[in-house]
Amino acid sequence: MSTHTRTLPVVSPNPATGSILALDLGTSTGWAMSPPSGPIASGTMSFRPSRYDGGGIRYLRFRNWLNLFVTGGDMIQAVYFEEVRRHVGTDAAHIYGGFLACLSAWCEENGLAYQGVPVGTIKRFTTGKGNADKAAVIAALRELGFSPTDDNEADALAILLWAPKTDGGVL
Repeated sequence: MSTHTRTLPVVSPNPATGSILALDLGTSTGWAMSPPSGPIASGTMSFRPSRYDGGGIRYLRFRNWLNLFVTGGDMIQAVYFEEVRRHVGTDAAHIYGGFLACLSAWCEENGLAYQGVPVGTIKRFTTGKGNADKAAVIAALRELGFSPTDDNEADALAILLWAPKTDGGVL
């Protein structure tokens, strides 16, 4: 598994309530977290199985990775994720469904509020256009001072910025 982390100074959520975790679910999962005190951290995490791994190993690794956020010391107040309603391929749809099942069960087990954010909502919030392409989302985040390495990290950062600024969230 590979991961990369970047730390950027940005306004964080309410210190009394905890962190927000934002995810772009997939084999290469984008993530962003806004701890109650300190800068935003973001990155990507690969759950690509090797040729010798069984079919469920990516989901076990994903669940173990999620557990690191609970044991990492920051209290999570809510989890937001990109809610994809249409996939180009069957494999992508199955993989997304597996990650979503793991995430929702994990949130329920840990008593965490969680909410999906439609793709168009993220794009409209970030770029002003609900049908913006990936490059436009990355460019918009770069204008805000972020340096996402790919569209997965960019989407997670966009969700993180969207969550506390809207009343559509679970908070």
